[in-house]
Amino acid sequence: MTAPCPFAFDDAAYVLGALPPAERLAFERHLSGCAECERSVREIAGLPGLLARVPVDDVEVPPAAEPLPDTLLPALLDHARRTERRRRWVVGLAAAAAVAAIAAASVTVFAVVDDDGGSPVAEPPASSGPSTAPAQDMTPVHPGGDDAATVALTSVAWGTRLDVVCRWAGEGEEPGYGDDGSAPTYALVVRSTDGDTQQVATWTGLPGKTMKVSGATYLARDDIAAVEIQTSDGRPAFELAG
Repeated sequence: MTAPCPFAFDDAAYVLGALPPAERLAFERHLSGCAECERSVREIAGLPGLLARVPVDDVEVPPAAEPLPDTLLPALLDHARRTERRRRWVVGLAAAAAVAAIAAASVTVFAVVDDDGGSPVAEPPASSGPSTAPAQDMTPVHPGGDDAATVALTSVAWGTRLDVVCRWAGEGEEPGYGDDGSAPTYALVVRSTDGDTQQVATWTGLPGKTMKVSGATYLARDDIAAVEIQTSDGRPAFELAG
């Protein structure tokens, strides 16, 4: 009889970034040699973006499970806790997907850095996963000024992680800036070799600030033909051919 995989119930917690650093690193090392766990991660890799789009009030949280009696064997307790943890993650993700009713997947992490070298306003969480690929310069669609953007495309077990660093000039000079002075919004868009597009991150521009944004897609690195930063009305501001 084949022993059960010790990582069989960690897929959902891994996709949502809920595993402690040591457990996350162990799971990522395990993925390269376990086809079943890799398949499970790929199946739910797109759901975190759906969850991020759902208002908190629209998601019905399942009631807490009754505590298990302490008289059960330690091995049974450990197995039951793992099963319950996975059930809660999967139920929450499925509810978010049903409410959102969209197919695009995105996971976004932000950091805003003062251009004078000050501390970041918000730091992205530390990751024990694969090291980030080298950043590539994105081409401005309308050259001129101090506008600049880079993107790093890192292959991971469940697809590709995109790390963007971009900076626009001072107030009123960013592409997409509203006529009423409102801050512009941007989207990170991935185009596949099949011609499909995915919006994998969105954010609001802050004049004179350097924005660090991360997104994710289930597409493998070799299946990405182009990456664009677009304004809210779909106009490209920066682009990178695969």
